[in-house]
Amino acid sequence: MGEGAGSIFNIDENTGDIHATKRLDREEQAYYTLKAQAIDRQTNKSVEPESEFIIKVQDINDNEPKFLDGPYIAGIPEMSPVGTSVMQVTATDADDPTYGNSARVVYSILTGQPYFSVEPKTGIIRTALPNMDREAKDQYILVIQAKDMVGLMGGLSGTTSVTVTLTDVNDNPPRFPRKSEQYYVPESLPVGSTVARIKAADADIGQNAEMEYKIVDGDGEGVFKITVDKGTQEGIVAINKELDYETKFSYTLRIEASNKHVDNRFLSVGPFMDTTTVKITVEDVDEPPVFSQRLYTMVESEAAKIGSSIGTVTAHDPDSSHSSVRYSIDRNTDLERYFNIDANSGLITIAKPLDRETNAVHNITVLAIESQNPAQIGKGYVAISILDINDNAPEFAMEYETNVCENAPPGQVIQEISAVDKDEPLNGHWFYFSLPPDASSINFTLQDNKDNTASVITKRNGFRRQEQSVFYLPIVIVDSGTPSLSSTNTLTIRVCDCDADGIAQTCNAEAYTLPAGLSTGALIAILACVLTLLGK
Repeated sequence: MGEGAGSIFNIDENTGDIHATKRLDREEQAYYTLKAQAIDRQTNKSVEPESEFIIKVQDINDNEPKFLDGPYIAGIPEMSPVGTSVMQVTATDADDPTYGNSARVVYSILTGQPYFSVEPKTGIIRTALPNMDREAKDQYILVIQAKDMVGLMGGLSGTTSVTVTLTDVNDNPPRFPRKSEQYYVPESLPVGSTVARIKAADADIGQNAEMEYKIVDGDGEGVFKITVDKGTQEGIVAINKELDYETKFSYTLRIEASNKHVDNRFLSVGPFMDTTTVKITVEDVDEPPVFSQRLYTMVESEAAKIGSSIGTVTAHDPDSSHSSVRYSIDRNTDLERYFNIDANSGLITIAKPLDRETNAVHNITVLAIESQNPAQIGKGYVAISILDINDNAPEFAMEYETNVCENAPPGQVIQEISAVDKDEPLNGHWFYFSLPPDASSINFTLQDNKDNTASVITKRNGFRRQEQSVFYLPIVIVDSGTPSLSSTNTLTIRVCDCDADGIAQTCNAEAYTLPAGLSTGALIAILACVLTLLGK
């Protein structure tokens, strides 16, 4: 009775011999616990208590070592010294480690020598050669064997692969493939344009191949600049200032390339920088004429006569041919044709009377056309400011609606007036207000307040709309220009019925006028009749 009784183990009922009926595997079950008993055949009674016994399965070497975590991947820096640990591999053996040598494993390397070695007892893989260069070979595939029975004859073995990748270190300095480069560029290329792309070769990768470029010598410093294309690690030479073939047609730059991240362990390999010479030849391009100034500023009085000279612009052909230049005005900037220009000299004159109050500044564009190639046109810009003269008389600042109450007392201010003038004198406006000498009024007077305003004041009381509902008061305004100008403006004053607070209620004289032939009583009678009819 017990584990495996009748299936794995049988007992001879006569002799008591126990037999195994199947092959036993210690790795599946190492122990079996059974019970046996002797029974009297005649009485079928036990002659002794049950006996328990254990069957121990003795191990044999029937399991090979296995690398449960394989295959393996590892990486180490190139140029690592001999003995650098790569990784540790471990094999397991299902046999009994306490019985014999069936589970005692020894490691060896089958593929990967002489570059790597493995410690027999620990399975630690180490480098076996110095100066392994990633640039020569960046990956190795090792085959590691684990053999039981301490590696003796007849032992079982298992293998695994280990892929070892050499990672990069900065052990290669940058080097230009050529010590001199030649480039050609037209002078018309704008600032910022790329002139050349140069690259120093570096066998390293990643950040170990990142470059810095700079111009260290030559006659093109300031004219050109160099930056790094972070994607390709090229040096990009670009224009930093405008090129001019006629001024200078050849430049020589000495450019240095160096690694951004230098590993001090490899400085003995050589300087981690290199230089090359870049020669840049500027090619001539037919250019448009160039004005001596980008913007010309001129001033003229609005009193200037037609034909008067304002100023002169000058332009020249920058090319070596020095072609002559003819001038004209871009009429899109002078639609009213106020100005003319001499085609040969560039002298600008007045073609039409100027009025500062209409246009205080004229911005015109002057064209300079190359005689040999009319397609080449340069542009110059002229700002002509018009100086003011006193050619506009002052006038009321607004249209005034002036009222006077019928009960207004003498000396009451009924209106404050001011003036405007289209001219703009340098020291500002100053106006003088008065009544015309031949238009003295017995009703109103005018007081100049000496602050560019004047007050209209009543001279009497007792205004009556029935007698006169509107007064017209002429007022003279004089400016302070040289010579001074004046104008006579008429102020309309209406007589109004006002409340106790002086607020105008009615200003129509007709309010007092009744239809001819009708008295007040007649009007009331007519109104009563209308109301009676409406009530019905």
